[in-house]
Amino acid sequence: MAERLLIMRHGEAGPGAPDAERELTARGRREAERMAAWLAERDDLAGLRLLASPYRRARQTAAIVGEALGLEAEALSFITPDDPPRAVADWLLAQPQGRPLLLVSHMPLVGALTGLLVEGRADRGLGFPTAAVAELEADVWAAGCARLVDFVSPATCDCG
Repeated sequence: MAERLLIMRHGEAGPGAPDAERELTARGRREAERMAAWLAERDDLAGLRLLASPYRRARQTAAIVGEALGLEAEALSFITPDDPPRAVADWLLAQPQGRPLLLVSHMPLVGALTGLLVEGRADRGLGFPTAAVAELEADVWAAGCARLVDFVSPATCDCG
């Protein structure tokens, strides 16, 4: 049975320093709400585990998604912007099967992780607009073993 992973970039964030404390803009909140509505309309995410980068904008995005899905987000310390995608792939391999995961993180990690899992190379990742979601399926979360099932952004989703 194929496992499912959704990889989401946080909504638009404003400028600021330090980087970890940047907050969502009003537009970023609307983007996250739009994608949260799209996720909430789905009936195939039972048991979803919601994980977020500890950076403020990712936590804010995950909280909006979590509210729509009735979930609490867990912090995952190694999915910040410049963390290595291989470390995330190794973590995925160690997770119990049968439960879909949603990671809320940042560029360049979300693009590099998608590239690593689908193409086998982190430098072949997708460019993620803010709040976009890539949906992957795989029998095993190893480099080049996943299939890109869907890629949805706030501009392309058929959602609230």
